[in-house]
Amino acid sequence: MTPLIQVAIGGAIGASARYLTGVGIARVLGKGFPWGTLTVNFVGSVLMGVIIVVLAHENGNKFAPFIMTGVLGGFTTYSAFSLDAMTIFERGEIGLAAAYVIGTLVLALGGIALGLYAARSFYA
Repeated sequence: MTPLIQVAIGGAIGASARYLTGVGIARVLGKGFPWGTLTVNFVGSVLMGVIIVVLAHENGNKFAPFIMTGVLGGFTTYSAFSLDAMTIFERGEIGLAAAYVIGTLVLALGGIALGLYAARSFYA
């Protein structure tokens, strides 16, 4: 299977998972704040950290186009994040928009650090 087909199939899976996560989170927490986008960016970052270590240790780099670019690229939502942040800002909720931007960055970076640490601890 060519890398392009791997990315396309993985992207469809990741985007579907993102959509379902957003719907599920909105049902639980409501639609007033983009909790779904925040959730997928954190979870995607944790998974990215874990999977990159696992692929390297298990000689699985041939799966990177499918998993990393496709599934996780389709799952995480930085374009949606940008739109959500601007929407909150344009509603005049500048403090909430700033909290969302900072929270997303902290959680995404924290998520990848957590994933890297967890996976590297497993292989240590």
